[in-house]
Amino acid sequence: MTPDRFFSLMLLLASRDAVTTQELASALGVSLRTVTRDLNWLRDAGLPVTAQRGRLGGVTMLPGSGLDLTRLTPGERDHLSLAGLDLRQRAELNASVESRRALSKIAAAQSGRGHELLPLTDVVHVDSRPWLQARTSGTTPASLIGAVRRGRRLRIEYDSPHESCSRVLVVDPYGLLAKAGIWYLVADCARVSRMYRLERIMAWKELDQPRRIRGNQTLATVAAALVDQWEHSHAIEVSVTIDQTQIERAQRIFGQRLVRDDHEESVTGHKGTIRFLHLEDVRALLPFGSAITVHGPTEARAHLSDLATNLAHHYAPSPAS
Repeated sequence: MTPDRFFSLMLLLASRDAVTTQELASALGVSLRTVTRDLNWLRDAGLPVTAQRGRLGGVTMLPGSGLDLTRLTPGERDHLSLAGLDLRQRAELNASVESRRALSKIAAAQSGRGHELLPLTDVVHVDSRPWLQARTSGTTPASLIGAVRRGRRLRIEYDSPHESCSRVLVVDPYGLLAKAGIWYLVADCARVSRMYRLERIMAWKELDQPRRIRGNQTLATVAAALVDQWEHSHAIEVSVTIDQTQIERAQRIFGQRLVRDDHEESVTGHKGTIRFLHLEDVRALLPFGSAITVHGPTEARAHLSDLATNLAHHYAPSPAS
């Protein structure tokens, strides 16, 4: 369980007499299985968490847990209620100071337990940055979060990869989204919802006008719809067979974009699909050579054939003079 989800779960249990596992899953943005595992973790840690079945039942935290959440300041509670952020993302939001202060308060209250164990922060270090990631320009989450929380319109200068020059846009922000290690501003522009990568926002200005978002939408609902649209409307799914010797390498490179078909395994390879944003992106399969066989779609096979042919011509021996 991540520290932010631990505190979010504790705050939910401390603020209600009883709460169902479904309510906990919805509030934390995780599955029922994850909530059940987290509750079992709390019990194993010695915290008095009980569950009562039935219409009037639910999960409760008995008094005397030794976890005095009233010692947290409103700012500490506010930052710790953000579920899903890793250490780097908290630092990017300038939230790491509040998080560390809250952790120290809880650690002091729990100092009598597990004294024979070294603190996890001493023996576990998390660095979620991708390897060889170049430093990016643009806007930082910490600089933008104040304007977003004030609920004002923004004028942004956005450097779109599909435009020859940057554009100036007036947007109505819902908030910030951290997705796959990248920060986005989720906002309406002319009543159409979009995600703007912060690293492409070259400049911005807070306007003296309240934001004009749709009343029936929230950051969570708009972000979920945009992510679903990105994954299903702007992607090409390539059907492949991956050699047994290269499956781990492929999983490491493509991550969640690679979906294996567990019912289609053989001694020669694993079948599955790999999702790419654009057809041009299938060139990432070239370093695997014949270890990955592409079955479809036809345009993916044709594009790989053209790329391979051009590469072969580029390195063909020069004719003897």
